[in-house]
Amino acid sequence: MSLPGQCLPPTSSLPPARSLGALTEEQISSALRNLTLLYCPLRLPPTLQSHLEPKHLLHVPQIDSGYASHNEEDDDDDDAEDALAALRADPFERNFAVRWLTAFIARADELQVDSDDTRSRLIDAAAAVLASFNDPVEEDEEEGTTRDFSFALSASAPATVEVRLNDAPLSGTDHTDVGLQSWGASIILSGLMCAAPARFFGRDQRVLGAAPTVVELGAGTGLVSLVLGKALPLLAVPDPRVVATDYHPAVLANLRANVAANFPAAARPPVEACLLDWEAPRWEAPLHVPSQLLVAADVIYAREHAVWLRDCAAGLLAPDGVFWLIATVRPTGRFEGITDTVEAAFADGRAPKSKDGRALAILEMEKLEKRAGVGRGDESGYKLYRIGWA
Repeated sequence: MSLPGQCLPPTSSLPPARSLGALTEEQISSALRNLTLLYCPLRLPPTLQSHLEPKHLLHVPQIDSGYASHNEEDDDDDDAEDALAALRADPFERNFAVRWLTAFIARADELQVDSDDTRSRLIDAAAAVLASFNDPVEEDEEEGTTRDFSFALSASAPATVEVRLNDAPLSGTDHTDVGLQSWGASIILSGLMCAAPARFFGRDQRVLGAAPTVVELGAGTGLVSLVLGKALPLLAVPDPRVVATDYHPAVLANLRANVAANFPAAARPPVEACLLDWEAPRWEAPLHVPSQLLVAADVIYAREHAVWLRDCAAGLLAPDGVFWLIATVRPTGRFEGITDTVEAAFADGRAPKSKDGRALAILEMEKLEKRAGVGRGDESGYKLYRIGWA
């Protein structure tokens, strides 16, 4: 019996995340390979494996004198297995690896690599290791990462909107649970709404009116909804009701926990989590009334999503309502060109129409640059759409 090698502890082998820009592709790949061998040895990504030759394996070779007995070799293997199991179970090393991988993904745009495909490959390898920490075979499930956000609110009395979120680890086996983590687009949209509330809610928030219903489609961790739930009362919007919708059960559970954590003392929090299936929506309470404002951030991950989202928005949007959608531009990888499906969905001549004959249409589109330190390294920018009846 032989082991793939002796993995190195993350605390002693991982380079500082702040120096990513100075590392070579070989150094980064070696670090990721070590983490993959340590935490998910049975699913080493083929793309990562193919870019690493055997001479770069991260292990200390065992020297065999030729005189060891069979039993001694078995004992050595048992000792090595025990050492590897202890390292894999070490919570300090594990937490260090989680923090490093999270920082790596956030700062991947600093990598000095030869192509965007290489950058995407490295990001995917890091994300795969992060996802493995939530595997059901683990006795102690990863609790996720707590993230604090603060946005300056432009109001008659300047204020700060603060939100605390739990980003739960991805399962690694279900591509639809991406809403367990906060993505760059939701941070960008939250910041824009706080910086220029008149643009999104109208001067003196007249677009919303009294006791408005605001709906977020594909809320994920709920950042945008929670920001709205805290910002609108500070903008003198009376009795706002924010409905944060999603479809995936694990995402909804995490979303409800985030709502409760941000409004611990509220008997009736201004934000409510609700199930909504875009493909087969059901207009039951609290989605039974038209919404003056719809929002969605980075929710298009398949070519059919844009059409589903369009039709779902048509069933929710009030006659004079506005739908703000921010889509992430990813020039390479699995989601290359996905943002193009948004324009296509509204240009195919099949956009839903209101009772008075107006069609749901893109009224305005603005391109936004990627901000340093926000979002994943495979993101190159964003498109902000203002959608309404026209």
